[in-house]
Amino acid sequence: MARAILKVITDGKKGLVNVKEIVTDIAQETDFIHIREKKRTAKEIIEWISELDLPEKLIINDRVDAALVSKVAGVHLSWHSLPLEKVKSLVPSHYLIGVSVHSVEEAVKAEKDGAHYVIFGHIYDSPSKPDTAPRGIRSLAKIVDVVSIPVIAIGGITVEKVHEVLSTGCSGIAVMSGIMSAKNPKEEAQRFREALLSFSSLPKVSLLK
Repeated sequence: MARAILKVITDGKKGLVNVKEIVTDIAQETDFIHIREKKRTAKEIIEWISELDLPEKLIINDRVDAALVSKVAGVHLSWHSLPLEKVKSLVPSHYLIGVSVHSVEEAVKAEKDGAHYVIFGHIYDSPSKPDTAPRGIRSLAKIVDVVSIPVIAIGGITVEKVHEVLSTGCSGIAVMSGIMSAKNPKEEAQRFREALLSFSSLPKVSLLK
């Protein structure tokens, strides 16, 4: 049955020991965990993948090379990553391939190029984007309307805002600091999961099979 999903994204500020502790605590509450570690080498990312040992839930941001030699759920691309069409020709056919987008045009292109989903944001004011104005709920709704693939919302989403975000028909949310920097990550992940499950309407489409 389709339902809204919860993605958690590492923040690039913690070591493997700390991240492993958090991921172990929140694994049951989350659908996918993104390894987004811009300053880590491919060798380090491969070590993280091995240590976290959650191949069915791990999405590797940008580092296609590390994902290629590991068993993971997929890869996630941004504006500076390899072109999506190139990545599709490299990774196993069962890998999910997502793209970060910031406009209707980028979302349409990502779907045309073969992305399985897009992440759009930031929706609200976000500590990770202090100098950039949020794009807001209306912009999110436009993205959901123009593509047929799942749209995941990101940026400043709190538990209290989950229902407002899901009202656009998006497929779920991605959270970084709201969980990774929480005093009790497991408790926060549970609160986000409960908010997602309590929303009565089904998403437009889902990444879950």
